[in-house]
Amino acid sequence: MRARITGTGRSVPEKVLTNADFEKMVDTTDEWITTRTGIKERHIATEDEALSDFAIPAAKAALEMAGVAGEQVDLVIVATVTSDRTFPATSSIVQDAIGAKGAAAFDLSAACTGFIYGLGVAQHMIAGGAARNAVIVGGEVLSKIVDYSERATAVLFGDGAGAVVLSAVAEDDEVQSGLLSVKMHSDGSLGDLIDRPGGGSRNPINSPSGKAGENGHLGYLRMRGNETFKVAVRTLAQVSKEVLAACDLDATDVNWFIPHQANLRIIDAVGQRLHIPEGRTYINVERYGNTSAASIPIALDELNRDGRIAAGDVVLLSAFGSGLTWGAGLVRW
Repeated sequence: MRARITGTGRSVPEKVLTNADFEKMVDTTDEWITTRTGIKERHIATEDEALSDFAIPAAKAALEMAGVAGEQVDLVIVATVTSDRTFPATSSIVQDAIGAKGAAAFDLSAACTGFIYGLGVAQHMIAGGAARNAVIVGGEVLSKIVDYSERATAVLFGDGAGAVVLSAVAEDDEVQSGLLSVKMHSDGSLGDLIDRPGGGSRNPINSPSGKAGENGHLGYLRMRGNETFKVAVRTLAQVSKEVLAACDLDATDVNWFIPHQANLRIIDAVGQRLHIPEGRTYINVERYGNTSAASIPIALDELNRDGRIAAGDVVLLSAFGSGLTWGAGLVRW
């Protein structure tokens, strides 16, 4: 069996935080933010909103498009680092809300690469016969762990969720569409480039060591931007070439390149390294900021619902994130 994307969906908070808003909060300007990141605005969850408030409608939208009922779902994966609670998993909340009775459900932590990892896991479960329909959600509410007094990171991140339904199709199906290949990698020696040191068993959030340190509140996200930039460009280009080579394809065969929407400069640099033809890279970072695991499925749903992906199109998905993790997926629509 092969896995085919049969439905997509997305959901983001109504609240929008613009660069003009940030000018009133920290020492920055719209020009400074735009020049360095390409971001103009980002959607931000309210105090009462959590990940499941966006993951559930995104999953339901994907199921509706796919024509798959909740009881037909065998697997629910939520890729996130900002789950509703430490436990139970947010995937269990989604599983219950969509009516996927008895389906396997778990959260997957691979940061911004989480959605790609989720695709890879679901692909193998479908190929092995363990599932016929899987819901994969990539979602974050990073605003809950961002220090809004820290200019370098505060302006980067936004909230939201995107989802897909993966369904099994026979290998001999006449329409040779589906998930062609997924490649996933990690390097734990680079784990401190992007991290949140407080809140785990090393520095519990309810202990003095988890609440503060010489670098400030350990419950906040931290990132070493310059070093991360270099690694991101290298790994995104490398894994994208790897997944294309696995399918005997190259950049000229790609109809749409959907990279992780972290930073416009990173996206441009990777596109140049891959020699992606002009006009084939989808970019929406200016409207959402970096939504981590949600960025690729949100972009995919925008393209899909706008009717800009045609049957037979080759779509390249590529991401990097904390861990350090990186991965890519290749889809024939």
